[in-house]
Amino acid sequence: MTDVTDAMTTLFGHRPDGSHLLLAALILASTVALVAMAAFHTWRARRHSNDPPPKDPGSSDPTPDGATGPADGADAGGGSGGGETVLWRMRTTVRDAPGSLAALCLVIARFRIDILTLQTHPLAEGTVDEFLLRAPASLPSQELTGQIEAAGGTATWIERADTHDLVDTPTRVLSLATRTALDAAELPLALRQLLGRCTIHSLPAVSVTGRPTGQSAPVEGVLEETVMRLRDPSGGVISVERPYLPFTPTEFARARALVELDARLGPRVPRSTDILTLPEGNEITVRRADRSDLAAARAMHDRCSPDTLGLRYHGPVGDADRYLHHLLSPRFGRTLAVQTASGRLVALGHLLWDGDETEVALLVEDDWQRRGIGSELLGRLVQLAEEAGCDSVYAVTQSRNTGMVAAMRALELPLDYQIEEGTLVITARLSATAAEPTGTTGERAARPADERTVRPSGPAEGARR
Repeated sequence: MTDVTDAMTTLFGHRPDGSHLLLAALILASTVALVAMAAFHTWRARRHSNDPPPKDPGSSDPTPDGATGPADGADAGGGSGGGETVLWRMRTTVRDAPGSLAALCLVIARFRIDILTLQTHPLAEGTVDEFLLRAPASLPSQELTGQIEAAGGTATWIERADTHDLVDTPTRVLSLATRTALDAAELPLALRQLLGRCTIHSLPAVSVTGRPTGQSAPVEGVLEETVMRLRDPSGGVISVERPYLPFTPTEFARARALVELDARLGPRVPRSTDILTLPEGNEITVRRADRSDLAAARAMHDRCSPDTLGLRYHGPVGDADRYLHHLLSPRFGRTLAVQTASGRLVALGHLLWDGDETEVALLVEDDWQRRGIGSELLGRLVQLAEEAGCDSVYAVTQSRNTGMVAAMRALELPLDYQIEEGTLVITARLSATAAEPTGTTGERAARPADERTVRPSGPAEGARR
């Protein structure tokens, strides 16, 4: 505007002729028009900046027939428009045909549900679509399932999810692969986190008594709907069961990839150590143990009394050495070892993956009992169980083992006790949502060696503080 005014002043100041006056008038008229148009657009932008986008005149947001639908004020983009929401994981099988997924998404949109992630699992006939959904808390899952079935979905399954499921699948798989690469004991846990709620058993090729078990699987593994059997790189079979939901070929391929990674890397455990000082001033080292410690563990057995070994292994003392090969394998869990400044092994603590449960067991050499070593090991094992996402841990011992009972009580966790014929099972619940223990003491204690992940169970007298 200033430049235009100066130009006009210059023109009139030099007494232009008629053509000059006409040109000046045209410039002035154009300037006024431009200013008016800019002012109109500025007013319009300020007037409508907070308005929602206009709706498509032909669009509608009907509620499915017979459905409750979202609450008043629900926002289609936010699940519940500021109301309480929940996360759901849902799977359903659809025909492999154009429009089948669109029909499901239309139903989900009608309920004002956000689709956070979507995975597809191709089948020989059809496709399994897996959704992570954020839905209004007031929406019953049965209602959504019914509408999905009506839209063409079959074998629909839905369960509550949590914030851990918000991590995208490639990131989660890479994280599990990293954990497996660093620690061979992570493989069963990685498979469980990859596949959801499932029961994992490591079935050895040779029993603790040295007899072949007949457990084997082809290199490519076996998939039978709710059961997959994978060849264990250390011998035997890794069996994964999920009765409530069949495995897909995609899940089977992911599980095989983790097992193949474990096989290529070979045996490995973290080599970090902690040095502790006992009340009397002696220093001890706590570290992870594996089968390389087999000779040292057998030497410790030789120094233990029959009573200590009997409390630990609940069987013939002469069979104790047979169990060590399994107990020290990272496939069956994690083992902590305590050694003196001279390098002598004086205590072992085991955290054992027992299907979908977790067992703790301790053995402390007689001369090193009642110094707090057992309690220190037990606390560390429980911490490892919590880091692994376990809901509870249990110890199988004898009712006369007052030292182990005291050590479990010292954890200051909710405890459950079951006793039958002198065998005591103490279960510590690590979270408020942990399920009550299933089965009876007799069922746990009576399982034969070849059916358990690892037969030896229960702590030794060395758990005394």
